[in-house]
Amino acid sequence: MEIRHFKSVSSTSDKAKELANAGYIPWTTIVAEEQTDGHGRKGEAWFSPKGGLYFSVILPKNSIDDLQTITILAAFKVAKTIKESFGLEPMIKLPNDVLINDKKFCGILTENIIIGDKVKLSVIGIGINTNIDKFPESLKDIATSVKIEANREIDNQILLNKILEELKNQFNTINQ
Repeated sequence: MEIRHFKSVSSTSDKAKELANAGYIPWTTIVAEEQTDGHGRKGEAWFSPKGGLYFSVILPKNSIDDLQTITILAAFKVAKTIKESFGLEPMIKLPNDVLINDKKFCGILTENIIIGDKVKLSVIGIGINTNIDKFPESLKDIATSVKIEANREIDNQILLNKILEELKNQFNTINQ
């Protein structure tokens, strides 16, 4: 599994789609310290300053065609990892948000790359507010970070590795 790190990208998902079209293989992961144009469903902006964990994964072709199912599985894996790693109680707000104490700390977006009329592959983008200390006024009542909730600094690389392992194991199980 190749992990490509970038200081700043417009969107990790856009970068992953670009690399997928250039022939990069499934499970290639794009990680950025910040996104200048991170987005979620319906093009909604995702606040992505330095300190968070923003990544997208080129997924292998699999037996699940429904993007919402892939998104929910990923949300479950993120919630499970946060609970096991930090003792927090995340809740999934369908279809693609993960909350702690009724505040959003994670958003997930899965997109297909279609060639002709066939799905070539999918890209899943995950944005997690890990080490963000404060939010803009417009978000402070609806957003939180793992650092705020766990009251400690988060190692983004360790968290990334755990989530990727969970996702890979889930996909291997599905495709057996």
